[in-house]
Amino acid sequence: MNLVGRARRRESVITASIRAAPHTPKTVVVGAGVIGLGIAWRLAQAGCAVTVYDRGEAGHGASWAAAGMLAAAVETEPGEETLLGLTLESQRLWPEFARELEAASGIAVGYRDEGTIVVALTHDDAEHLRFTYQFQKGLGLDIEWLSGAQARLREPHLRPGIPGAVLSPRDHQVENRALTRALATAAQQAGAVVHEHCPIQEVEVAGGRARGVVTARGRDPADVVVLAAGAWSREIGGIPADYLPPVRPIKGQMLALRMDSAAPLLRHVVWLPNGYLVPRHDGRLIVGGTVEERGFDASVTAGGLLALIEGAWRAVPAIEELPVAETWVGFRPGSRDDAPMLGPSGIDGLVIATGHHRNGILLTPVTAAVVSAYVLSSRVPEMALPFSPRRFGQLRAAVAAQ
Repeated sequence: MNLVGRARRRESVITASIRAAPHTPKTVVVGAGVIGLGIAWRLAQAGCAVTVYDRGEAGHGASWAAAGMLAAAVETEPGEETLLGLTLESQRLWPEFARELEAASGIAVGYRDEGTIVVALTHDDAEHLRFTYQFQKGLGLDIEWLSGAQARLREPHLRPGIPGAVLSPRDHQVENRALTRALATAAQQAGAVVHEHCPIQEVEVAGGRARGVVTARGRDPADVVVLAAGAWSREIGGIPADYLPPVRPIKGQMLALRMDSAAPLLRHVVWLPNGYLVPRHDGRLIVGGTVEERGFDASVTAGGLLALIEGAWRAVPAIEELPVAETWVGFRPGSRDDAPMLGPSGIDGLVIATGHHRNGILLTPVTAAVVSAYVLSSRVPEMALPFSPRRFGQLRAAVAAQ
């Protein structure tokens, strides 16, 4: 059975987390992005006392800067077969997650299911895309090869003469900024308390156990501390160095163009050889995103914008008439293997949920389910076992023993 078939036969982790909840520990969540807020919402629903702290405004870090793509299929690369099981499960959860969240918050999250098209612009691009297509198709993913003409029938504003494309009907999108607002509202309505502009000074660790956090507001004791601070997770004090998650900021520059919302240039998410275009119902066209190892450098650069605009123009020439609505920078939380870190840290009471890199929005439902299941039951769901934060320590120990 291929990876897709195995993923579809797994029990829903949402169901498992609800069933296994013998106690409701008081929990502090560090970080109010979609990951932290999603976990807080699920734990508050289960009856836990939950407090969330963020160094800035809730949902205004990497979650705000993202493009909201739910691209389990087209983003899968060789070496990511294990991660695919997790992304497919989260993609499967997304439609019901969106409906439940909208009902709980009263906020529409802009879930769209037109699908995704990956476009080749040159014959060299087409050869590379064909290789990727065959790899992804071999995993059982639901994708379809399109000729250039077939792609332009679906998206007429694509440049004439493109040599080929791939359609992924199950790779959808969500409005990530609306998602952050909805999660913050739903978490608070379920009983969670969210403190903005209140950075964690340190996680209090005593006797080998996390006991709570210290902020400018004072000490907040807790049974469990969930570290979900994205790229800033290594900046949190009080945690011994050996237990800090190996996460780093991966800079991404992005921009938004303004289309006519009544006659948008695109309907599908369109992936390019070096970027992507994401149309929104409000008329914005998101153009992203650079991938830079620049630390926390928040500058928008001429070179970054040039690369984004040129790549988008080569695929959709009509964008040259569109006004620029916004430019921004975000910091993806990258791990050493580009996969998330989910579960116990090795310090009792300290749980890790970071390192999602480019998949944070996609993995929000499954991460909320996995981490809440662990907090409630002290058991990590089977599908999350490969993503233990301690896998990197195990690798160091194996290398040292050689």
